[in-house]
Amino acid sequence: MTASGQLRALAELAEEAGRQATRLREAGLSTEYKPGDRSPVTNADLAVDAFLKAELTALEPDAGWLSEETADDPARLSRRRLFLVDPIDGTRAFIKGAPWWSVSIAVVEDGRPVLGVVHAPQLGETYTASAGGGAFLGETPIAPSDAADLTDCEIIGDAHAIAKAEWPTPWPPMRFQSRNSIAYRLCLVASGVFDVALTLTPKNDWDLAAGDLIAKEAGAFVGDHKGQDFVYNREKPMQKSLVCAAPGLAPLILERVAHIAG
Repeated sequence: MTASGQLRALAELAEEAGRQATRLREAGLSTEYKPGDRSPVTNADLAVDAFLKAELTALEPDAGWLSEETADDPARLSRRRLFLVDPIDGTRAFIKGAPWWSVSIAVVEDGRPVLGVVHAPQLGETYTASAGGGAFLGETPIAPSDAADLTDCEIIGDAHAIAKAEWPTPWPPMRFQSRNSIAYRLCLVASGVFDVALTLTPKNDWDLAAGDLIAKEAGAFVGDHKGQDFVYNREKPMQKSLVCAAPGLAPLILERVAHIAG
């Protein structure tokens, strides 16, 4: 199957996964809380995960698998290609009926995403990208904003985290909003709806990989607070922070957060 054909197949599976999750929520969810971080997981998370694992591994049986809702198999580390999946990114929003959740699917090759799909079912939005092929919302190419001044820029992030810390370079006034799904945050920057997505705490690979490719292919900066690209499918599948920004703002953001350890 060609890359474009595989990307179409991933998008169709993400959309079907969204329909399945929605039907399960309408029928009534059962929810448990994971030990440790106490994050919620529903029967819909688990059902969608099982559906996607069966369908995706049938498409490419030799690929590895890493998902939020599947026990990690170290065998993935020996695989050149890997499916990286979050079946429902933004479970808290999903439970509440808020629209800020998504299905996130990436294909990673040699540590870098080469195909990415983020589908937001309640919003009817499907973002796709392939390495070197650009990024799209549906059939429409997307691009980040042309913002070049932090003053009054629109950020998806925690305003309290910025306000409570002491910064060598003070931040100007900015407008903050929140969105539960990290994958969807990246897509909103990729499409110019927001100027920056900023998280200075660690995030899991499955939250990032698909949106990372979509934002980069659109022309946005994506990396950690040291300006480094993400490398996926390592032993610990986690990145230390997230900076996703319009190209005119990325240097200004990185300058302000460069002093943070890690």
